[in-house]
Amino acid sequence: MTQPQSAEAQRERRVEQALAELDLTGKAHLLGGASAWSIAPNPDIGLSRLVMSDGPVGVRGERWSSDDPSVQLPSPTAMAATWDRELIRRGGHLLAQEARRKGAHVLLAPTVNLHRSPRGGRHFECYSEDPYLTGEIGTAYVAAVQEGGVATTVKHFVANDSETDRFTVDVQVDERTLRELYLAPFEAIVKNAQAWGIMAAYNSVNGPTMTEHAELNAVLRDEWGFDGFIVSDWTAARDTVGCALAGMDVAMPGPDTVYGDKLVAAVREGRVPEAAVTEMARRVLRLAARVGALDGVEPAVPAAALPAEVDSRQIAREMAARSCTLLRNENAALPIDASRVRKIALIGLAAQEARTSGGGSATVYAEHTVSPLEGLRAALPADVELTYAVGTDPTTTLPALEGPFTAVFRDADEQPLATEEIPTGAARWADGPPEGVDPSQVTSIEITTTHTPTVSGGHEFAISGAGHYRLTVAGETVHDGDQYPDGDDPGAAFLNPPETRRTVELTAGEPVTVSVRLTSPPAMGGFTFFGFTLGHSTPKRSEEEMIDEAVQAAADADVAIVIAATTAQVESEGFDRETLALPGRQDELVARVAEANARTIAVVNAGSPVLMPWREQVSAVLLSWFGGQEIGHALADVLLGTAEPGGRLPTTWPNREGDVPVLAVEPTDGALPYEEGIFIGYRAWERAAAPPAYWFGHGLGYTSWRYDGAAVAPADDPELATVQVRLTNTGERTGREVVQVYLGPVEPEPQRPVRWLAGFTTVDAVPGETAQVEVTLPRRAAETWDANARAWQLAPGEYRLHIGRSYADTPITAPLTVSTR
Repeated sequence: MTQPQSAEAQRERRVEQALAELDLTGKAHLLGGASAWSIAPNPDIGLSRLVMSDGPVGVRGERWSSDDPSVQLPSPTAMAATWDRELIRRGGHLLAQEARRKGAHVLLAPTVNLHRSPRGGRHFECYSEDPYLTGEIGTAYVAAVQEGGVATTVKHFVANDSETDRFTVDVQVDERTLRELYLAPFEAIVKNAQAWGIMAAYNSVNGPTMTEHAELNAVLRDEWGFDGFIVSDWTAARDTVGCALAGMDVAMPGPDTVYGDKLVAAVREGRVPEAAVTEMARRVLRLAARVGALDGVEPAVPAAALPAEVDSRQIAREMAARSCTLLRNENAALPIDASRVRKIALIGLAAQEARTSGGGSATVYAEHTVSPLEGLRAALPADVELTYAVGTDPTTTLPALEGPFTAVFRDADEQPLATEEIPTGAARWADGPPEGVDPSQVTSIEITTTHTPTVSGGHEFAISGAGHYRLTVAGETVHDGDQYPDGDDPGAAFLNPPETRRTVELTAGEPVTVSVRLTSPPAMGGFTFFGFTLGHSTPKRSEEEMIDEAVQAAADADVAIVIAATTAQVESEGFDRETLALPGRQDELVARVAEANARTIAVVNAGSPVLMPWREQVSAVLLSWFGGQEIGHALADVLLGTAEPGGRLPTTWPNREGDVPVLAVEPTDGALPYEEGIFIGYRAWERAAAPPAYWFGHGLGYTSWRYDGAAVAPADDPELATVQVRLTNTGERTGREVVQVYLGPVEPEPQRPVRWLAGFTTVDAVPGETAQVEVTLPRRAAETWDANARAWQLAPGEYRLHIGRSYADTPITAPLTVSTR
């Protein structure tokens, strides 16, 4: 939200006043985290404690624990699949509302790295393979969150597009590629949404690490006019002098950082000019003034100007439904007419245990997640029978045991320091132990519950975490030993921890006491993090028995719905994917169900592309992405036709892994060269030997559209042209279409893509209605980066606009002459 100049000037004057009251030590201590998630207050200058929180699909707050639930929206890939700026803005207002509720001033989001390779571990946390779509969705997100008075930190600046060796990898990328692809979303958001924060990535780019990259930080500030603060990714700041000279403002997490007293010493030794520290402190105080954490001045968004409170569940449900992307729909298999079926078979572990988000720092704990099984049961009429079968279990770690648990923190003398109740065996204290407990005194944590099994047999218990653990069940110690992750990633202990399993024979109805004790909790990269999980599973039948049961359920039903999913061990921060195949025997399950029932609907519950070797055997393929807490209700809405699947692919989906034009994510000798240059995603698929399974922008609805014509008019700088598109809903249902406009030179140019996304909009129409929409194309769509001139250059010539519903389906073309006029 843009404030009158007088209000901004008042904040700047207040910042200068506070800055003048600080000596070198006071300024330096503004720049290092005081805890895992906060910057310390300074009452002498009227500075409140500044709190940061992970996003991007919720606001976790300072506690990484299921006893402090958050609203959970769908994954960023799902957000981008809506292609709906206004819906993203509503979601951003919700996130700001959540941040205020949680006492957070800064949301560590959005992630606007690109889908360079579908194997990227955080693919689900990024929007798209296309820089323009990424920039537009990111701009809507940032603008809306900041309209709610909460800062964002656009991340991870820059080229943090994969996870392998993320702390040490040097991404080698030429200047044109960096400008036209990887920097482009950041530039769009800084210029169009005036982002208040940027997060510096772990990786290096062409040599320097991003926390010490003075050249690219100068692009941010001097060229784009960014006046916000730069915060390090957690533990990414490694050198006091390098970070300070690059203008990296805040080193997180605390309390042990490269700033504070280390920065004071560097200034006094002449290695860092005090003016650099002053400028960094100024930017932190400006942040505080904007978010209302600096007394004596009105924040950038006064309370009276905050957006109206929104219904969190309604927005989460609408966004999840709108993101659902229908890739295939033979013989109108969807939507299901509940009045014409008597029995539906729902199959798949993810139908009962929905995947709502990828793993890592994007994780939030929803108060309640509506599973597809729950959502369909609630939506179906009473006279329609819904049967459920697991089919196969693709997970490789066990889910947390339900509690409640009592957690006890003890010191070296075995004296209890604190006791706390937690709802499940997912024990997390991301900012140290309960208030009032000195982390250095904690030598053990023990969680205990009483578990009453519902079935007899061999129950599996698992400990997932780093450290020394003792597992006791019914008074017997069944495990006592060490377990630590490989490698030197400080986050691996909670992003991808090792797991130890033990099987214990239990009797149904007989309660047993279960406890896990962690001794000598390990340090996590200089900050306090206590966390582990006690997992559990009941006795299982063989995979063959479960698949046979699912096939029989499908054969007996009018419609079979199979939900196939990735797992937390496949899609997560901290590691890249080894394969694009669905884990376990899910491909076999879908194929056998399709063979048993001609009307089989496959739902893919994943955040990024997976291979679907059975895609032409099933009647329909529907992507639910990671749908957040309301995934079950939203999926039922779409399956039964209450809502239309409004999603369109934000990234291209392959047919075979070997066809993917850019696949590798592993560095060689510490370097990851982006040898493909600007040719990633659909730009690369256009040049590939084999076509993908589904092109960028693809998605079907429940109605049909006719594109009637387009009129193109040149526009004044900073726009390139406006395109008026007429289209008609020729089907029998009200529908929604995403009108996509691609631009490409009439004469192919080897150094440029065949065409690229230049604009888009959405339109709704009732049956028979003809609608007209306007799409504005930015001047940047016809510009290229000239590395010699180090500037953007308009590329004049004859272009063709390709207008339609996906990259590969553009029924209308129109000429456009670009001149330097």
